[in-house]
This record gives sequence, C-alpha cells and structure tokens, in this order.
Amino acid sequence: MVKKPSPIRSSAALAPTNSRNDGDGNSVHNKILLGIPNKECDFVFSRLVFLNLRLHDVLQEAGQSIQYCYFPNTAMVSILNVMDDGKSVEVGLAGWEGFVGLPVIAGFRTSASRAVTQANGTAFRINADDMRKALRACPQFLLGLLRYSQAATMEVTQIAACNRLHDVEERLARWLLMSQDRIRSDHLPLTQEFLSQMLGTRRSSVSVAASSLERAGLIHQNRGHVSIINRAELENACCECYGVIQQQLQRWGKELV
Repeated sequence: MVKKPSPIRSSAALAPTNSRNDGDGNSVHNKILLGIPNKECDFVFSRLVFLNLRLHDVLQEAGQSIQYCYFPNTAMVSILNVMDDGKSVEVGLAGWEGFVGLPVIAGFRTSASRAVTQANGTAFRINADDMRKALRACPQFLLGLLRYSQAATMEVTQIAACNRLHDVEERLARWLLMSQDRIRSDHLPLTQEFLSQMLGTRRSSVSVAASSLERAGLIHQNRGHVSIINRAELENACCECYGVIQQQLQRWGKELV
C-alpha cells in the first residue's frame, strides 16, 4: 500500500499573518489582497466593493460574459462544470485563499464554468474592466493571481484523479477538509443533496458515506449542516489526494521565502 502524504493539519499554517482594512474600514481576510504591496494598494482597493454573499448566489455562469470578479473574504465559492442535462460537478473551490474570475487574468471575457456561493459570507467584488486595468498597472498583484491560478490548476488535476480512482467516502472526507480550510470553521452549511452534486454521485451513496463517517465519530450531520468533530481522524479517513495537494502548496510556499 502506498503511504499517504502527511497533510498540513490546519489551514492556519497557510494563513497570512498580516492584516489590513479596505478604505471603508472593512477587514480584509483574502490572502491575495493581503499580499498586495503598499504601492499597489490604492489602485486596487479603490476599485473594490465589499459585499455580503448569500448561500447559492450565482456569481458567474458558464458561457456568459464575466461582469465581476470576486475575492472571497469569509465566503466560499464552488466552481462547477455544468452538463447539457443540467447536472453539475464541482471542479474547484475558492475561499479566503482565492479568487473567482481566473479567465480575466488570461485576457478572456467569458466564463467556462458556473461559480456559486456555497457558504455565505463576505467578499470583495471588482468590475471586470477595472480588473483588467489593475492587472496592467500592478505587476505584483498580477503575480499573486498567477500563483493562485497555478495552485488552482494543480488542485483541479488532483481532484480529477481523485474522482476517478477513489471511493465516495474517501472523496467526501477530502472534500470536507478542503471546505473547512476555505471557511476556517468546523460547521459547514451542506445538505446531502448538495454534496451529491459536488461529488458527482448519487445522493444515496453520499448518505451512506456520511453516515459511516458519523458513526466513526468524525462528523455530525444536522439539518443541512455538517460539523467536523475530529479533523485528524477525518484526514486519516480520506484518500492521499488531500495530502498531495497540501504538500505541494507547502513546497511552493517555501520556494517563495
């Protein structure tokens, strides 16, 4: 048996230690925005709008023009591939560490995927035209987005392999860990129906997998919420994919020191 890579035990290990407020006094938690050097802050922050995102808000739609880009602050956003029959499967997640609107930084104007809020919270929004101006004027801001784009691509390729090779219970454990990392809370607003859409499998399969994790004392389900009770054992219950992703992020982080 191949030994699982040892994952980073807490998303706090990847959290920025600095803090910042926008021009209106709103606290900034987004890692990319926190990484902008002071000389570029005014240009970027003067174009940001702070807003509250509700659960299941659609931020971008597949095949449609991108009007706004988003920097999740305390919210979490799912990136979904949508089939002709309306079925969808999650291919990416964005929380405090990320950004929604990656096609814009490559010069594209339309979205290939649907982006929908999966955990309500705050975010910073920027008009796509203003985003393009900021990318031209702020090279370090652009570099931070390019680095995030590489991390997101690495995660997508690992998740694709995970969805093909691993069973539902392992995938569910991996997905819960990734979600917790992005909203940094033990309580996740998730129904089994929504989980089945995210994992691209039948609701009955998700129900069996979630019940198994609950009987083992790793999670607790209650009225559309999943609470993580024992994170360390949940990491042991998932496949190696979570550890692979975390170790690569850690390696890249050390390369930038």
